[in-house]
Amino acid sequence: MAELSTSTSTAAPARAAARTEEACKIYGKDQTEVRALDGITVAFEQSRFTAIMGPSGSGKSTLLHCSAGLDTLSSGRAYIGEVNLAALDDNALTLLRREKIGFIFQAYNLVPTLTAAENITLPLLLAGKKGDQAWIEQVIATTAIADRLKHRPAELSGGQQQRVAVARALASRPQIIFADEPTGNLDSRAGAEVLSFLRRAVDEMSQTIVMVTHDATAASYADRIVFLADGRIVDEMGHPTAAGVLERMRKLGE
Repeated sequence: MAELSTSTSTAAPARAAARTEEACKIYGKDQTEVRALDGITVAFEQSRFTAIMGPSGSGKSTLLHCSAGLDTLSSGRAYIGEVNLAALDDNALTLLRREKIGFIFQAYNLVPTLTAAENITLPLLLAGKKGDQAWIEQVIATTAIADRLKHRPAELSGGQQQRVAVARALASRPQIIFADEPTGNLDSRAGAEVLSFLRRAVDEMSQTIVMVTHDATAASYADRIVFLADGRIVDEMGHPTAAGVLERMRKLGE
């Protein structure tokens, strides 16, 4: 593999929504040890859209899951804002994820018996909150699903279901949204719609999004791309284009 620039954010910016410091994640031990993350220090700035890319097995989903508190690090630190995730017990971590973090996954994870509107507000309901109704209406308008709010997931297309999932992630106005291959189950048109909504959420709503993707076109919607290989950050790109991303990924494979 070609050795590329290893310049990374070694110090957290003042406006980091999330960051890791010397993050390591090890599976197995001795002969079966696998270092999924190998000392990653990276910051995800507020109100920016960051994509994480890399070959299969590079550690990109592991980085996202550990940054979001869905998995724990073997060593190093992960922060949401200034909160060290390792300092939280299970209840506090659950509360932080509920109140500060939004999630969008490749599988839409909608409740089949609930309408689109009910799915959108479900996290708020579970938290015992009504939410900011003006904000929720803005989210619904931004994701263009106002005419589908009474429909259940089975009555929606894949693209519409994912738009509901995006709206659900946005509804509580989280500090940061983590998206793991959010367009992986969508055709190119529906995928472009969802990515456009994510881009608008950053530009118009000042949301912070961190997205794992293998797709160069999807990554081109981001402000910045972090490239991983073998559990390490090996390159970064600002203001990406699909062609530029493909070329950089080609070099990563050399």
